[in-house]
Amino acid sequence: MSRLIKLHPLAACLAVTLPVLADEPVLNLPSTAVTDSRDPQRVDLATPTDAGSRLNLSALDTPASISSITASQIEQRNNLTVQDAVTRSPGITFIGNPGDGGTGLSARGFTGHGSVMTLFDGARLYTGAGTQTFPVDPWMVEQIDVIRGPASVLYGEGATGAVINVIPKKPWVGEVRNHLRLGYGSWDRQQLGLDSGGSLSERLSYRLTLNQQAGNGWVDRTDSRSLALSAAVRFDASEDLSFTLAHERGDAQPANYYGTPLIDGHYRNSLRKKNYNIRNDVQRYHDEWTRLTTDWTLTDHVSASNQLYYIKSRRHWRNAENYSWDAAREQLERQSYLQIRHNQEQIGDRQTFSFDHQLFGLPSRTLIGAEYNKVRFNVDSNRPYDDLGADYIDPWQPAAGWFHSNSPTRAQTLSTTHTFALFAENRLQLSERLSLVTGVRRDQNHIERDNLVDASRSDRSLQGGNWRAGLVFAVTDDLSLYGQYSTSEDGVDNLISLAPSQMHYHLTKARQTELGLKQRFWDGRGEWTLAAFHIVKNKLLVADPISHEAQQAGQQTSDGLEASVELALGQRWQLSANAALVRAKFNDFDELVDGTPQSRAGNRPANVPRRTANLWLSKSFGQQVEAGIGARYVDERYADTANSQSAPGYTVVDANIGWQLLPDVRLGLQLNNLFDRAYVASVFSGEQWVMGTPRSYFATVDYTF
Repeated sequence: MSRLIKLHPLAACLAVTLPVLADEPVLNLPSTAVTDSRDPQRVDLATPTDAGSRLNLSALDTPASISSITASQIEQRNNLTVQDAVTRSPGITFIGNPGDGGTGLSARGFTGHGSVMTLFDGARLYTGAGTQTFPVDPWMVEQIDVIRGPASVLYGEGATGAVINVIPKKPWVGEVRNHLRLGYGSWDRQQLGLDSGGSLSERLSYRLTLNQQAGNGWVDRTDSRSLALSAAVRFDASEDLSFTLAHERGDAQPANYYGTPLIDGHYRNSLRKKNYNIRNDVQRYHDEWTRLTTDWTLTDHVSASNQLYYIKSRRHWRNAENYSWDAAREQLERQSYLQIRHNQEQIGDRQTFSFDHQLFGLPSRTLIGAEYNKVRFNVDSNRPYDDLGADYIDPWQPAAGWFHSNSPTRAQTLSTTHTFALFAENRLQLSERLSLVTGVRRDQNHIERDNLVDASRSDRSLQGGNWRAGLVFAVTDDLSLYGQYSTSEDGVDNLISLAPSQMHYHLTKARQTELGLKQRFWDGRGEWTLAAFHIVKNKLLVADPISHEAQQAGQQTSDGLEASVELALGQRWQLSANAALVRAKFNDFDELVDGTPQSRAGNRPANVPRRTANLWLSKSFGQQVEAGIGARYVDERYADTANSQSAPGYTVVDANIGWQLLPDVRLGLQLNNLFDRAYVASVFSGEQWVMGTPRSYFATVDYTF
């Protein structure tokens, strides 16, 4: 049945001495205000960004593979989630499922939240038990910055594959303007969105976004609903000092679909829309972020920024998660009756100082900073769980059933994690064409874990240190050649949810060598990038062949190429294309199978495709009509480290058209999976595939006033 949407109320590789200030161009922190919400933001290789450095460098000046995705690009390319948007950039693929909040990603051969970090407005939410549930709604997003490859020198452990920084919409100075969207589409999908902002007075400006969605789902019994709210107020105390208070909230009940089971190892299209979960399933996420940001220009050469933030997440699952085929019975056995609650709180502060100065008589920019976080993570669950006997169901006519378990849900663990970091970056202009970009970071982590079942306690301190150095040679003003060496660290699991048996392990170590080219041409109407990388990650957990206990002796390598091109062609054609080739493998990796070590050396890690590609082509017809079509390609991926099970590759085509009916009214139509391709979006297990959405439409009306 259709549900009416109810609108909630809106109410030292750097300078070892203090830098000597000189009359060089001032380094100002990027402003959080924009001038006009109607002007589409354009980000190219020459645009200063925080994607690959806090030094406010452009992509041409940064020795790393980075990209930025604007709000207009997200909307133009039919991206329903942040993950949809990110995976249209080079080499990033989606591997999410309900267990990780539907937000998991793979980059450069490394997978999951332990190696691909997500930030919100530069702040990191520490992932617990592999799950992160915010942000997912692109309506509140101004821009998404992606830095590929190890970035622990910028953001700490857990960033070997990539870092995704989601930047919310900011207040702007100017006339108050509003954007209202109404949308309706396949399976009763509904949207009501509002975006409002502008100046309230000479010194006070604001931004408010609200997006509420609901739908019945393309899989049986997968109703969903969500609310995303973002509110920010900026006070300009003076020309040199500003304060921004922001609060974001997300409430979500996503489609509770754990995948389509394989029958004798084979996919059956007749099961594509069947739901094998229980009738009283639960999947609810509540997230809140509150931030106070202070930007201060102390002098013409010194700037400071501080961000104080509080993050809260509440999550609840109650499901039967696994469905395996019993050939003898010719039925599915429904298993893993799990109930889990997460209660997570994080408070943190990040302080930075930026300097323009002379170093060894050369122009230089330096940033130094410190960051502190305290994270409390509480888990209630029914682990270890007893399913209360076998539950067999007909694959073609599955009985919904009810949640049942012999194991009570109870408080399990409470961990408190303290993290403290010191970091610094520098850009030294060695000559008119050559610059050196360096960075260093030192992390201290202390974890205290209480077992609330047996009252035992464990604690561990983990130290980390990372650095990078890169050279950028400006062949011309629009062509840069770069090379960099960087290091990174990941935990053997998420830091805030390490089990006692994992606490004595050290952080894994990774190092990367990267070379690349970036160029703007045709007077800025075209640009292309090319990057080649080699990553080695050590200290993976492997099984000791004698004791069968895990030890840190494994190694994984990843080599690859990434290329992208952006073209503004004649006759108002726009082309965006990228491709990536990754060869990742375990060099030394043993895992226990039924108590026996099995070598996986030479195998490809699970959920890592070798080839990916994206294409989007759009055309404007005068000032009133714009149409676009795009394709996304993902190669075959293995579902396990043994490389015995795999999911087929796919190509999915999307299209849209927009019509400016009146100066303030725009009509839009999005068509996703145009050719109704049955494809595997991600692999939940070797016996369950999370299938992609069938062909669908979504119509919108946008009114600006």
